[in-house]
Amino acid sequence: MTKRSPLALAVLALLEEAPMHPYRMQQLIALRGKDRVVNVSQRASLYSTIERLARDGMVRIVEIERHGQRPERSIYEISDAGRVTARGWLSEMLSVPKHGFPDFHAALAHAPLLEPNEIAALLRTRRDTMAREVAELEKELEFVSAFLPRVVLLDAELIARTRAVELEFLCDALADLDSGAMTWSRQSLAALALSQETQHQYTPA
Repeated sequence: MTKRSPLALAVLALLEEAPMHPYRMQQLIALRGKDRVVNVSQRASLYSTIERLARDGMVRIVEIERHGQRPERSIYEISDAGRVTARGWLSEMLSVPKHGFPDFHAALAHAPLLEPNEIAALLRTRRDTMAREVAELEKELEFVSAFLPRVVLLDAELIARTRAVELEFLCDALADLDSGAMTWSRQSLAALALSQETQHQYTPA
């Protein structure tokens, strides 16, 4: 069975609209701004996903398109099994939170490896990048919401809000770093680790 993924769901959703070839799928995902949530930068990944869906009977070739000297293009359509699978995936993805392991969270967990001034410089760079991204997203949303229904913008809206929350977090952390309210040293962290280890020691029965 094809493994659930954002790309596999995107393929099934597009084919629910109409039969099309993979290049058209890639174009529509980018045109609609869904490449923020679905990675289609590598066309090979798209083709391999479609091949797996076809192998499992969720999509099928309905036509081979030929235009002069251009390479043949396979036109795919969704099957009844694909429709059932897409609805099942969508229902689960919408209702059940999935907890991942983002790189940034992992980096924050190991931030004490660096000095406070080093962390501040790195977070300041990230803050500035995030501020530009949030401004661009909010501007774009304001523009497209004038002629597109909210239901097709929910993903972009969530991204914008999530980025805004992270931006607020970065500003708060930097304020404490700059004021000295948050600081550390190798010695203080070593003492903390030792005290925690001592507290959790026990004698086997």
